[in-house]
Amino acid sequence: MAAARTSVRSAFTGLLISLLCLGSAQGGKLLVIPGDGSHWTGMKPLVEELGRRGNQVVVVIPEASISMGPSEHTTTLTFPVPYTKESMTKDLGKELDFLMTTDVSTTVARLKNYWNTMVMLSNFTMITCESMLYNKELMQTLRDYDFDALLTDPFWPVGIIAGAYLDIPSIYMHGSLPCPLDIMATRCPRPVSYLPLRYTHYSNRMSLWERTANLLRSLLEPKACSRLYIYADKVASDILQRETSIVELASDAALWLVRFNFAFEFPMPLMPNMIMIGGMKAGKPKPLPQGAKMFKFGYIYSPLLKFHLAHLLRVRGHMGINYQVHGEEK
Repeated sequence: MAAARTSVRSAFTGLLISLLCLGSAQGGKLLVIPGDGSHWTGMKPLVEELGRRGNQVVVVIPEASISMGPSEHTTTLTFPVPYTKESMTKDLGKELDFLMTTDVSTTVARLKNYWNTMVMLSNFTMITCESMLYNKELMQTLRDYDFDALLTDPFWPVGIIAGAYLDIPSIYMHGSLPCPLDIMATRCPRPVSYLPLRYTHYSNRMSLWERTANLLRSLLEPKACSRLYIYADKVASDILQRETSIVELASDAALWLVRFNFAFEFPMPLMPNMIMIGGMKAGKPKPLPQGAKMFKFGYIYSPLLKFHLAHLLRVRGHMGINYQVHGEEK
């Protein structure tokens, strides 16, 4: 079983590794359809590195956006949209102000706010979808490129639909999704009896009431995904000329790059094609200042700090801890 899982993981991971490792003479063709805001800033370092290594990377973005623009070592294609950056920022600010000022002090209030969030995001995530997918000239240009793979953020359904339309392997890169699209599409097990769902504010030690609310929330989430992608499902069915849904299309993803790790998330099962890449944006750490180095190497100079630490060690029976006072090991 372990060998089979490793084999499947290696096969899917090879799609991305091949793009990373091939030289300029054998570079692959990668289509990138990012999301706006932090979705793009989280993906941008990987996209630029793939382009720097000799791959032909084409990034498709709307003419008006909050944070997206040309990036290094890539080709940028734009398409017109029926809004401006100013109007988009203003409308989004109003929606976020409403959600941020909503009372979430009770479980029922949090459930209601969660549903209102799905309604707001169902409109927000579609603002570029139709403008791109119904642009026949752009879609034909993308088809002519004959891409090897697609890199997109599944929060924005336009990338999911475009990948299915162009019939190319899709790699999804995401952080925290508003509804569990990744869980539903991959059929990843998620034991709600001890795993708090996102945005519930519960710990891993839930009371009976919290476990009950967690269960009810898990039963609501498939409906929430349907509400979030209600318009995207219609567009996908029209573009692909068959009845389908975003969840169904996302289930065909070759690889899920998940931008978190278990240092900040509760441990949970993962499917073989789900790879955690948390911390990818973290830069190279700077050298510690001199004062911090003293703590790192166990040097203690403050008499008050020495007193408290010595008292702590005596209370805990030392517990096999070695420390140094003025360079003398105790």
